[in-house]
Amino acid sequence: MKRTIFIIRIFFFVLCVIGAWLIRYAAGYEGTEKLGSYLLFGSLLGALTILVDIFLKGFSLRGLTALTFGLGMGALIALLISISPLFEQGDPETIFLVRLSLYIISMYLGAVIALRGRDEFNLVIPYVRFVPQSVDVGVVVVDTSALIDGRLVGICKSGFLSSEVVVPRFVMDELQRIADARDPQRQAKGRKGLQVLSELRKIPHVTVSIHESEVGSHQSVEDKLIFVTKNLKAKLLTTDYNLAKVAEFQGIRWLNINDLVRALSTEVSVGDKFDLDLIKPGKESDQAVGYISDGSMVVVNNASDMIGQSVHVEVVSVMPSAGGKLIFARLIH
Repeated sequence: MKRTIFIIRIFFFVLCVIGAWLIRYAAGYEGTEKLGSYLLFGSLLGALTILVDIFLKGFSLRGLTALTFGLGMGALIALLISISPLFEQGDPETIFLVRLSLYIISMYLGAVIALRGRDEFNLVIPYVRFVPQSVDVGVVVVDTSALIDGRLVGICKSGFLSSEVVVPRFVMDELQRIADARDPQRQAKGRKGLQVLSELRKIPHVTVSIHESEVGSHQSVEDKLIFVTKNLKAKLLTTDYNLAKVAEFQGIRWLNINDLVRALSTEVSVGDKFDLDLIKPGKESDQAVGYISDGSMVVVNNASDMIGQSVHVEVVSVMPSAGGKLIFARLIH
């Protein structure tokens, strides 16, 4: 992309120089008369245009839309004021200068105000769709914790989540910072989040959009997420309980992956029998531990010598714990 832009810039510069020479020729000058002046003008015009292009790097289409809207509103306000009875009488030269100043000031203020509020003005524009009015196309904004968690890929592949998945740019930037961290654990989390995002893009029935929001840099990531989600009228997908509660207080509907897992967790009661893989020893010397499909721990008594094997067990008690529930079982021979 950079190489292509560089070639286009060179072509534009040469075109400006040739254009200046053709204008000189059309003006009737022959030989070397004023050749240097015209070529200098063409070169400066091309260089100045390319310089403006370089300075405008990072000025997005969103900003251009807001700027155009602001200039148009400023010009409209100036026009309405200039045709008012305030300018019916007076010195024509003074009236002209006042009107000119009014146009400049109004358009400047309109452009500045529009650029400051470009997210409020443009936030919904990327998500306008030509769909039947009876079809409700949902939008889900995901945060860093949901991407790092990794279970979002399985949920999307299963078809339970058919909404458009929106990842704000600042969430991607945060993932990149985590992936570049010196701490190996944070680095692994960041890379996992980026890998999850890459896998989501490969799922055919899931649309993943990168939202180029330009929310104020002084705001925290949580505040930015709430702002973007609220303006998109979307749902927030997160595993951060505190963020979810703040979003709920703001009137935002939120989806918590942990809640979904708990809702789909296997109902186990005393007397149930099932096969279990024992993977490690328990706290007591004769105990072995395994896990059922929802991640709940199962402690099997008198099974320490069967670690690494699949056994048939019967549930003897179920106790609630901070991670969900703790199940105690016995071997069935």
